[in-house]
Amino acid sequence: MFIPTDRINLEPSSDANPPMVDLREVDKFYQSPAGDYHALKSVDLQINAGEFVSIIGKSGSGKSTLLNMITGIDRPTTGEVYVHGSAIHDMNENQLAGWRGENLGIIFQFFQLLPALSLKQNVILPMDLAGKYGRRERRERAEHLLEIVGLEEHMHKLPSMVSGGQQQRAAMARALANDPPILIADEPTGNLDSKTAATLFDLFNQLVADGKTVIIVTHDSSLARHAHRTALIADGEIVNEYIAKALPTLTSQQLLLATHQLKPRTYEPGAMILTEGRNSDAFYVISKGTVDVILPRENQSDVVVVQLGPGKYFGEMEFFHERRSRASVRACPACPVEVLALDYDSLGAILNESEPTREALHLAADRHEDENVGMRKPKR
Repeated sequence: MFIPTDRINLEPSSDANPPMVDLREVDKFYQSPAGDYHALKSVDLQINAGEFVSIIGKSGSGKSTLLNMITGIDRPTTGEVYVHGSAIHDMNENQLAGWRGENLGIIFQFFQLLPALSLKQNVILPMDLAGKYGRRERRERAEHLLEIVGLEEHMHKLPSMVSGGQQQRAAMARALANDPPILIADEPTGNLDSKTAATLFDLFNQLVADGKTVIIVTHDSSLARHAHRTALIADGEIVNEYIAKALPTLTSQQLLLATHQLKPRTYEPGAMILTEGRNSDAFYVISKGTVDVILPRENQSDVVVVQLGPGKYFGEMEFFHERRSRASVRACPACPVEVLALDYDSLGAILNESEPTREALHLAADRHEDENVGMRKPKR
């Protein structure tokens, strides 16, 4: 059974495991002599505990404003921001300062280490300010954190006496000083060479493995791929991550256009989405759950030839080949499925603006068509 998504409650989950970061319909306006500037436009973003997420976008796209919403440095004009269970949009500055010290570790692009303090003293400082741990424990913890990031031999040096990569690792140790559940890094590799940047990402992955939530903000798409999940922002809006994964050769503006035209649909477990031989009118991207692609075989029972999960797509064969379903597709029997439907007229208009995407999708359709023909032949 198909359930239109506009009939489903789309409010963020209130179950036992709410998102670590939850932005709900966030808008941000700035006043300027030329009038109001709409920096963030109805942004919904959920990041779960233990995720490694990159927020990517061009300069001026809204990355910094979005980051300021999460850290409480700035407030939404409208909308709500919940981080680690706290409604930070309702906090005053004193409350935010205390909350930030307990919950966030922030790594800045230009390190922001105090030049007159040693690396060890820089790491101890956040613990002093938060009044966390005893004096001896602070020293021991600072030494341990500097050892984790490979700076045990340099802990008594001033920042000016070590390299940029070493300063960035010291900044990471400082961000971890109060054991925050969330680590946020703003362009963390902007001043580092590729080898040092790779080392930094290894450290991020280790922190995620240890249960931390890591969010990096960058304009570099190649670095963003190191994260487990990417949120692309363009003109103050979040691009749908599943269409971005399905059609990676589209520009950010083309992806934003596609995002506006997607129609969410939900299917109950086992419900048929496409039926072979019937007309098809949409390209589908899976956003939750899995689907079974089913083919009939001569003188044999139907067979599930492949299962597709989030970020995968179907319906491209029909777009390029007579608009009739080439296989049946159903929601997996065990769980509901959410898909994003893009009607063929809209898909065609987008492909007309992106020849690389048209070519890639056409090649995929031809390949899948050949695979389907082969699967239908009875085995000898």
